Amino acid sequence: MSTTLSQKNLQFIPLSPAQKQKNLFISLGISIFSVALAIAPIPGLSQKIFIVTGTELQEPLQALQEKFKQTHPNIQLELKFQGSQDIVNRYIDNKNDFTPTVLIPANAESLKELQTRWQSQNGGDAFYEQPKAIAKTMLVGISWSERGKVLFPNGRFDWNRIEQAMQAGNWQAIGGNPSWGSFDFVTTDPTRSNSGQLTLALWAQSKLGTSPTATNLNSPNISTLFGLVKRSVYQPPSSTDTLLKEFITRGENDADVGIVYESVVLYRWQQSATTQGKPYQIYYFSPTIETVSTAAIAKRNIDNSQAEAARKFIDFLAQPEQQAVFVQYGFRPVANNLDLKTVPNSPWNQNIPGAEVKPNVDAIASPNNEILSEIKRLWERAN
Repeated sequence: MSTTLSQKNLQFIPLSPAQKQKNLFISLGISIFSVALAIAPIPGLSQKIFIVTGTELQEPLQALQEKFKQTHPNIQLELKFQGSQDIVNRYIDNKNDFTPTVLIPANAESLKELQTRWQSQNGGDAFYEQPKAIAKTMLVGISWSERGKVLFPNGRFDWNRIEQAMQAGNWQAIGGNPSWGSFDFVTTDPTRSNSGQLTLALWAQSKLGTSPTATNLNSPNISTLFGLVKRSVYQPPSSTDTLLKEFITRGENDADVGIVYESVVLYRWQQSATTQGKPYQIYYFSPTIETVSTAAIAKRNIDNSQAEAARKFIDFLAQPEQQAVFVQYGFRPVANNLDLKTVPNSPWNQNIPGAEVKPNVDAIASPNNEILSEIKRLWERAN
């Protein structure tokens, strides 16, 4: 009975037009806010991180940047490109106009140098955690085919022949066509680029007949060699990719032989064929130096949330899908179970002159920081 009375006492009070309009606006507002939360970064959780890397990684990282954004909309990447030695120097000297989050030089040895210098100046670790390998490549020689046949008549790269050509100064003196003019060798600046340092290390090893040390590098014949190379190389560029672009643009008579990373050589070979009407020839030499592009999360002025965003990016690069992209740009994957020839658009399937999936070379580790520092010092003193 009480239930019946309660139901009788219920009254329906109609809403006024103003109240209906107010409720409608509230409902619309809630809906819009819900959609915004679903598709936009949540305030306070969005992160912007700066990735500083060598120019040899520019194209693959730019290709992967948008893909990473699709899977991590709350993380904004900004890519900065510098020579490997510049990455170290500018970070240590705090000369960047931004705060680096991730550093990816061409060689893990560059990060070891950075850590050593940081520790001596500031104490503690420069990085949040152990750096992680991203992609691999090796040093190779390149030459325009006709000139390579004269310089290397047996088809094998020879440091002595390059030195002889530098000493002669012109192609006619070493059996080349007189119209080819001067002999022009190109390498990167050893004070700014890791590939320039490694080039001199391998050249010195060939001349010494043994691995370079701080002691034997100071022998008269190495001093003479460095002086010859320095006088012969006009305004060496600061990065390997810049060198190759200039090599292709300048063409024969202005750039004859160069030492570069295999990755950029494979990636840009079609450009050389188009620009110069014929591609360059790749020469593998033994020993060569395998370089591993390695990523580290910087500590200075980087908080834990930025470090976590950086960690997601580095983990993303190490995944098989992204490793395949690096292969498309001429790099060798850090995961050895990825077949270079089965990757779509792999340069190893494009009949590039001299390119080999498994070259018969002894790929040695990069010299340590002490040796590389000595090479830079000797280069600066050479005349």
